[in-house]
Amino acid sequence: MYFDTIIAGFGGQGVLLMGNVLAYAAMQAGKQVTYMPVYGVEMRGGTANCTVVISDRPVGSPIIHEPVSAVVMNRPSAEKFGPMVKKKGQVFVNASLVKAGQFETRAKRVSWVPTLELANEVGNSRLANMVMLGAVVGGSGVLTVQQLAEALTGALDPRYHKMIPANVQALEAGARFVREQKAA
Repeated sequence: MYFDTIIAGFGGQGVLLMGNVLAYAAMQAGKQVTYMPVYGVEMRGGTANCTVVISDRPVGSPIIHEPVSAVVMNRPSAEKFGPMVKKKGQVFVNASLVKAGQFETRAKRVSWVPTLELANEVGNSRLANMVMLGAVVGGSGVLTVQQLAEALTGALDPRYHKMIPANVQALEAGARFVREQKAA
């Protein structure tokens, strides 16, 4: 098994947390993992991205030139990383901020996830990142929502543990959305 992704957006969207939770869950599942965060000096409002590589075998490098998938939370990230995804890959797009035709990709599959709308249904628009992370595991099958949920305790600062149930609801909403899109 091998999976890699670039998760990108602007600071404040929870991009690095998404990568951290994904990596943490994969480690708990016994996988080999690399996680490499990158962010601009501005952080909130600046650019942010991270790469996560998950494999059954040792991972040689966290650097990805042609990712299997990309998670793009804003238009500049879609424009930059969408074209890099492998032909047989998948792009997960924050449809709340990025519209069709705003970027190019050669990826076989594009999942348009209305993250803000789904997060609002859960009760908190700040959970858009967890909605998207749920969509990623629901669409890729790399891990399960349950594995992500179990990783939240270790990945989140203890001050935010009271938010874990809401985060799990958001993960489930994203995974459910992608499953329903596949079935339609």
